[in-house]
Amino acid sequence: MAEQDKSQQTEAPSSRRLRRAREQGQAPLSKEAVAFGTLGAAGIGMVTLLPAALQEGLLALRGVLARSHALAAPEVAGGLLSLFLWTCLPVIGCAALGAVVATMLQTRGLVVLNLLIPRFSRLNPMAAAKRLFGGEQLAETGRNILKLLIVAAAIGFIAGDIAGLNASLQMDGARLLGGIGSASRSLLLVALGAFALLAAADVLLTRRRYLRQLRMSRQDVKEEMKESEGDPMVRARLRQLRETMGRQRMMAAVPTATVVITNPTHYAVALRYVPKESAAPRVVAKGVDRVAERIREAAREAGVPLLPNPPLARALWKLDVDTEIPPEHWEAVAEIIAFVMRPRGAQAPP
Repeated sequence: MAEQDKSQQTEAPSSRRLRRAREQGQAPLSKEAVAFGTLGAAGIGMVTLLPAALQEGLLALRGVLARSHALAAPEVAGGLLSLFLWTCLPVIGCAALGAVVATMLQTRGLVVLNLLIPRFSRLNPMAAAKRLFGGEQLAETGRNILKLLIVAAAIGFIAGDIAGLNASLQMDGARLLGGIGSASRSLLLVALGAFALLAAADVLLTRRRYLRQLRMSRQDVKEEMKESEGDPMVRARLRQLRETMGRQRMMAAVPTATVVITNPTHYAVALRYVPKESAAPRVVAKGVDRVAERIREAAREAGVPLLPNPPLARALWKLDVDTEIPPEHWEAVAEIIAFVMRPRGAQAPP
């Protein structure tokens, strides 16, 4: 059944599904990129901070050894531990900072405190066995073997200089330490270059695997559309209610109209013109067929004049309700309104 569900997930994840996954603490995170960030930051710390720390540590170690006969064993052990921490802590801090930065860059600063809450469901032995012998664990084992091969190749590259190794045997202490430092830097650069390629490939694969896990079936897409946009039947009902309410408001505005221009049977457009309200006549109601008939009936009951003008009625019907008429219709409408506003005895058809 699971295979069938996976086979049905043919659609790319939507932005809403990605956002929900992120809210639940899911984000593509490449372990190799984190390892590269850790190693790179540690390497920078070793190159920039370790030489000075080693020099100070050696001076302190010399002082401890010079007074070792006068110190108790616990004091000597404590002094040596302090020297070790003083020397290594800066590099360890750089490594930790590199891991945090690499993680935050991949997750775009995602922090989910809920994931810190212990869950006993994660202690399921069957789930642990599946993770241990699953495909992901096999891939992790393969990556670890590849990293070991990379490190071995880097060591072999550095150690392959037999002439350099023979020459180092004839060096004094200072030159030997310098040679070791140079070889260590070369080893670090080779390893960093190889791990950078491995991390870049793993970032792409992790992102691809993350998107594949979030893929959706067509049914999932339909359900999400219903959730985000609402059920189609509900949307249709709401649209019908809005149209009904709009029609009611429109019919209530017909008695306030100045004139109703008709087709005379198919179209009806009610115009209101009050100079203090607007610069041009405004459409307060419009309709076709049955709605037009209701507008004409409401106008007759309210005593609003009805004037037939088919071309003008069709042109004004294209306008939205509660909008002023455009300038190209001003002249024709002005004649009609002027006719309507004349005294009864002086009226003549426009």
